[in-house]
Amino acid sequence: MKSKSDRKQVIARRGADASQANQRSFLKTAESLAEIGRGFYARGWVLGTSGNFSAMVSREPLRLAITSTGLDKGGLKAAQFLEIDDQAKVIRGDGRPSAEALLHVAIVRVVEARAVLHTHSVWSTVLSGTRAGHGGIALQGYEMLKGLAGVQTHKHCEWLPILENSQDVVELADRVSITLREKPDTHGFLLQEHGLYTWGESLAEAKRHVEILEFLMEVLVRSGAAQTA
Repeated sequence: MKSKSDRKQVIARRGADASQANQRSFLKTAESLAEIGRGFYARGWVLGTSGNFSAMVSREPLRLAITSTGLDKGGLKAAQFLEIDDQAKVIRGDGRPSAEALLHVAIVRVVEARAVLHTHSVWSTVLSGTRAGHGGIALQGYEMLKGLAGVQTHKHCEWLPILENSQDVVELADRVSITLREKPDTHGFLLQEHGLYTWGESLAEAKRHVEILEFLMEVLVRSGAAQTA
């Protein structure tokens, strides 16, 4: 039979192993997010210091790797990511997250996503302004829609809600949660004159959703369909 001292040592080793596994998961996730962020910058979707990205490190307890605020995404590095808890409080890394980190937490909670990506393209900014009075944008008839999780046909109608932006991020996070509960099948939403939020069950899926939705929004703006709809 193990002594009390032996049991304490076993518990301590297990705790150390869990901590090391968490750190490895965080670093791997941060590296993947940094690579995606640099790619989005190259495509003009997160210029300046715009955009923020997160992915789950663990669900219980909830831990997210997320970009620190005010970063140039063109040179994004894994070391610039933070780990936050379910209150958006930093538990690993230097710097502070964007206030919008609360939106990431809200999305992960409601739709059980494992990654959330936020871009500020010209297309999303234009459409979220010009179509705000309609409450959202309907995307239908495009073959690219089949790149969205669960969509099997180009006849699918994807509704992208447009939410009024606010500096009160707690209130905004509440509205995001309500919207996603009301529209559980949506793959993203727009903040008015701000940008796109989308997510996925994996980081690869979330990245694909950004590519699909950004493509379709660019089509609408370039074709003039956004003005005639």
